[in-house]
Amino acid sequence: MQSELLREDRPRSPEERPRPQRSRTDCPILLSPRLVLRAPHEDDIDALAHLANNANIATMVSRMPHPYTVADAADFVRRTNAGTIGKCVYAITKADTGAFLGCCGVEPHEDGRTAELGYWLGEPHWNKGYATEAAQALIDMAFRTREIAQLDARCRVMNVASRRVIQKCGFQYQGGGMVGSLALGGMVPVEWFRLDRKTWISLRSWGGGR
Repeated sequence: MQSELLREDRPRSPEERPRPQRSRTDCPILLSPRLVLRAPHEDDIDALAHLANNANIATMVSRMPHPYTVADAADFVRRTNAGTIGKCVYAITKADTGAFLGCCGVEPHEDGRTAELGYWLGEPHWNKGYATEAAQALIDMAFRTREIAQLDARCRVMNVASRRVIQKCGFQYQGGGMVGSLALGGMVPVEWFRLDRKTWISLRSWGGGR
């Protein structure tokens, strides 16, 4: 599996670069300077299982089991493409190589005015700005294609890196709370942040969000 990941990271010529697969019409493929966000597919399963089987990630993401197996990854891809996990879930991939880095998504709330932003990256890809870049592409899509008034985001109180991403994207602190952690088998304290449409409009060039 590691050799496959190394092979995936080999620089490719423009002719060799993978073309993003078509995603559901309500979740368009998203492009940013270094990333392609597209629907997860079967070719992601091994890399997904490899990166997600990490307690440092699972304990920060409420609905990720640990250990995380190839069967878990295959089930995630199947259910994602069937639309049973959220309304809009993306694989985060490198634009130049197609390498799988992690996942992100938005989930609408029942009130129809709010959606929730979520994301995770494999540990080898931390501290490179990928999470912020993916989040900003997803935020832009959510506000441009959905009649929502605001986006929410939550992170564990101890997750300094995730809080930094959320704040870079213009979210404002709203308060604290508790959420369930599948990996830990209990409740954990989190911080809750919100980005409203008016603030997004002022930041949408992302000049003020970096």
